Amino acid sequence: MLAEFKKFIFKGDVVALSTGILIGAAFGKIVDAFTKGIVDPILRLFGDDSNVSLGIKIGEFKEPVMEKGEQAKDAAGELMFRISPNKIDLGLIINSTISFVITAAVIFFLVVKPYQKLLAMMKAKEAAAPPSGPTPTEALLAEIRDSLKK
Repeated sequence: MLAEFKKFIFKGDVVALSTGILIGAAFGKIVDAFTKGIVDPILRLFGDDSNVSLGIKIGEFKEPVMEKGEQAKDAAGELMFRISPNKIDLGLIINSTISFVITAAVIFFLVVKPYQKLLAMMKAKEAAAPPSGPTPTEALLAEIRDSLKK
């Protein structure tokens, strides 16, 4: 029973799935901290506002000014709008890519490689095990063969 459990645990899909879930959750916070503490300030050097942004302005759009859940009106009763820049945010894409690469590298080097090494060691141990003796059927057939030779 223990051997079956061990075989189930070391089956590739179970370990890969559980590893991905657990390590992804555990290292997510570390990657976020790295991104916010190191990557964001570097991107701010190149960005054009206080938010991490390497935006490419592709135009402007009118955005309603909201007050207490309703669109605000000016003194003449006209609806108020603000003009906001419409940007493609490359900083967000860069941050997400860096986070993904860091997470993937940590999972690969700290989990996948050691797991592959462990599997290789287990397979080598199985291959090195000497073959067991003949089965009872083979032993009986050999005995019959030997008795027929006499």
